[in-house]
Amino acid sequence: MAKVIIFGIQDFAELAHYYLTNDSEHEVVAFSVSKEYLSESPLFHELPVVAFDEIEKIFPPSAFSFFAPMAPNKMNRVRETVYKQIKEKGYNLISYISSKATVFNNKIGDNCFILEDNTLQPFTNIGNNVVLWSGNHIGHHGEIKDHVTFTSQVVLSGHCLVESYCTFGVNATIRDGLTIAEGTFVAMGACITKNTDAWSFYKGNPAIKSEKSTLDL
Repeated sequence: MAKVIIFGIQDFAELAHYYLTNDSEHEVVAFSVSKEYLSESPLFHELPVVAFDEIEKIFPPSAFSFFAPMAPNKMNRVRETVYKQIKEKGYNLISYISSKATVFNNKIGDNCFILEDNTLQPFTNIGNNVVLWSGNHIGHHGEIKDHVTFTSQVVLSGHCLVESYCTFGVNATIRDGLTIAEGTFVAMGACITKNTDAWSFYKGNPAIKSEKSTLDL
């Protein structure tokens, strides 16, 4: 069991507090945000909200861990920055894996947020700082690298490689054996049948790369 500080005080942080409190062995002891985002209230869910700039003075890394469940803003780059800042302060980051997820001894990195009804088939590994929202199918013999977000009901078929910074919209489908290049954004309902290009946006069925849309980098 770890005593955990959650980064943030918005929806993802509130959900993390609920899941960790009701479906984990961990104890949430505080929330933390950057000093400029401190609100007038010193409490959130009856726990202290502490400036991240000074967090180690109150909750030292030797005794406390962190969890930073954040939205995929700027193609997961904001979440990556916070993740690295927490690491630089010397904190361990926990992962949350729902008791209602199906896993098979998969290797899963730190600061992962894996919610209910995800299926991770055997021989697929998950990197660090990955979000798998509810109801995804992650196929066998694959790899998902760092700082990736799956929303809900995504089907990733077997033997796929997902490079870092990718984001998958609701109900996206990825054919088996593909490489999803770094920074790929797969739109809601898109069906990927070929390898993708890095830092590109794909939509449609079958999906095509959009020449007009630009990613929020």
